[in-house]
Amino acid sequence: MTMTGNEIRKKFLDYFEACGHRVVKSSPVLPLNDPTLLFANAGMNQFKEVFLGHEKREYTRAATSQKCIRAGGKHNDLDEVGRTTRHQTFFEMLGNFSFGDYFKKEAIRYAWDLLVNEFKLDPARLWFTVFGGGLPGSGR
Repeated sequence: MTMTGNEIRKKFLDYFEACGHRVVKSSPVLPLNDPTLLFANAGMNQFKEVFLGHEKREYTRAATSQKCIRAGGKHNDLDEVGRTTRHQTFFEMLGNFSFGDYFKKEAIRYAWDLLVNEFKLDPARLWFTVFGGGLPGSGR
């Protein structure tokens, strides 16, 4: 089955909305109130203050299609733009977020259900990885 980008975005957002997530529109590519960012470079940028505990929203689950630009730092794609179809500087990042409502187990269940039951991907063609080490300095 072939889907357009618009169809993928709609199916993703509709799925998470049906699962109790608030669909939040993309924040501006040029962040309004964050002097630490030149551009929005990740879907979670607009939730930074929530994750830091400085802000509380009226919802605990969100889904977005965030317009992003990668133009420097750890994920600098500028040197690779045009060399492959994977390296772009402007893209949309689909994301689902929980602010203390669910964690890994539920996130994995949502991802599986979306990929296999909604997008109809063949599970035999999916590859999974697990990070087995602890975080530096975490004692885990």
